[in-house]
Amino acid sequence: MNLLLGTGAIVGIAVGAALALILIIIVCWGISARNRFVKMESQYEEAFHNIDIYLKKRYDLIPNLVETVKGYAKHESGTLQSVIEARNKAQNASTLADKLEANAQLTQTMRNFNMVMERYPELKANTNFLDLQNQLKSIEYELSNARKYYNATIKQFNTQIRTFPSSVIAGMMKLEKQPYFELDDPEERKNVKVEF
Repeated sequence: MNLLLGTGAIVGIAVGAALALILIIIVCWGISARNRFVKMESQYEEAFHNIDIYLKKRYDLIPNLVETVKGYAKHESGTLQSVIEARNKAQNASTLADKLEANAQLTQTMRNFNMVMERYPELKANTNFLDLQNQLKSIEYELSNARKYYNATIKQFNTQIRTFPSSVIAGMMKLEKQPYFELDDPEERKNVKVEF
């Protein structure tokens, strides 16, 4: 009988130790998953701030470009004004969704602006204009790379918050799927020839 009690106690201790070990593993995994989500959030926030830097450079360059073109295209003031308005709206957007929408509109107005510039061959010979045009091309290239990085971090985050068992921690943290920086206009998806 004492042997049975001794064996039962040993089994009880072993089961308790196993349950404690399982609980410790679950808690450690939960902490690790939470920390991974915090790191991912920081990554995509940093990626979006990098996009913001290039957007700011773009916003600062646009008025100079418009002023240069104004001298050659005085009767195109409607198009030039719409570029400035779209730039101001994009620059003042506060939420991510507003920024995405405003930048899509800015891209469309810049496309119209480029068509105006193509009508003035003497503008293409202006060294100030050529310098601004090269700066804009460089900014657009860097912006494209920043968008790719941002979308890669968003993909990783969105996948992780929907994958079980980490989705449990994501639910506890009230994490939601984040939007990609996408091109909404089908025209933007086409390969654009940039010529000035």
